[in-house]
Amino acid sequence: MALDVARVRGLYVSLSDGWTYLNAHELPQIPERVASGVATAFRTSASATSGQVATGTHGLTAPGGGRRGDIHTDSARRAIADLVGASADRVVLGPNRETLLRTVADSLRSRLRRGGSVILGRCADPSLNGPFAALDALDGVTVRWAEPDLGTGEWPAWQYRDLVDGSTRLVVVNAAHRLLGTVAPVRDIAETVHSRSRAWVFVDASTVAAYRGIDMDDCGADVVLLDCAAFGGPQVSALVFRDTTMFPRLDGAWEGAPVDRATKLELGPLPTGLLGGVAPAVDHLAGLKEDARGSRRNRLIESAGELEDYMHFLSLHLIDSLQWLGGLHLIGITGETAGDVYRQDRIPRVSLVVPGVDAQTVHQRLVDNRLITTVSPRDPLLEQMGAREAGGSVTVSLGPFNTTADIDQLTRAVASFG
Repeated sequence: MALDVARVRGLYVSLSDGWTYLNAHELPQIPERVASGVATAFRTSASATSGQVATGTHGLTAPGGGRRGDIHTDSARRAIADLVGASADRVVLGPNRETLLRTVADSLRSRLRRGGSVILGRCADPSLNGPFAALDALDGVTVRWAEPDLGTGEWPAWQYRDLVDGSTRLVVVNAAHRLLGTVAPVRDIAETVHSRSRAWVFVDASTVAAYRGIDMDDCGADVVLLDCAAFGGPQVSALVFRDTTMFPRLDGAWEGAPVDRATKLELGPLPTGLLGGVAPAVDHLAGLKEDARGSRRNRLIESAGELEDYMHFLSLHLIDSLQWLGGLHLIGITGETAGDVYRQDRIPRVSLVVPGVDAQTVHQRLVDNRLITTVSPRDPLLEQMGAREAGGSVTVSLGPFNTTADIDQLTRAVASFG
């Protein structure tokens, strides 16, 4: 059964405002289920749990009880665990991905002082590279760089055979480029890393979580980073570790932190109102297929299968429609050095250049046609591929609520440049 897109669109109240949203990379639309979950959590986070019982006429006792806010924290851990096929005791919660990245980098310092090396992506998101690149200031630590294909934006897995050796302690991989949509071969990279070293593979899977299922064991990741806001959830991020035996090998984020628990990397409690939106966000992904049954993990797997098929269809329709215009440059897709788009692993995101027209003008024309895209933010890979020299690019990214009609509307607006 194909994804019921009309039903999925009904899960987003914001779509009724007359705009066509093609900016999932910047501001994903928030499902009504998430908005309601956050509102309910804010209202009830200070309330007593149902475990409290009346004693006499003037008091309450709560043996083992507490605030409802604690329930939201626990439910957030379980939801993230279900999303990646893990257990809740391996989940670290944080306010945003930048904070968690700095925390992980700091926790690895003692592990890296013994002459280790770290492998990063040369043109990966600077916010992902930054905290780990700073580790080269430690005595004896070497940072090595994996290079992208500047024709396609893809991330070749073969180069890791030369980069990884016995000194490698950490390999950082971005699962998909947020502006180009190219997906990294995480499983192939992880197999190479684990066959040649004892290094951990750290994967930022935030971008792909909105489009396909994630299985930690299958992809070989040792640590997975997820930003819930990237798939329409609240401003909460999470780290998921392969197993709990990894925690004693990390430095705690605060004095007196437990040695072997995920909470050693958490800087403090998070707003329980926001945490109350994490489980609804995951439940939303699990419910995209209406007739999915079983546990939440099983429903996530079933829904992800249909979602991935639909997103692949939309991606090809988007590329084919824009290529048909002629003269338009899709970065990493058109051009002499581009590869076969039908063989590339992609999520439905493209960055386009209209020759002779700067990106701001293209963006404004699209806004005039009630199409919400973005002028591509500064990105090292786009710059290496010539986007700035061409006057900038406009990024288009799709969500599960988008349709072929949205793409056709975009195509007509871009075609107006002649």
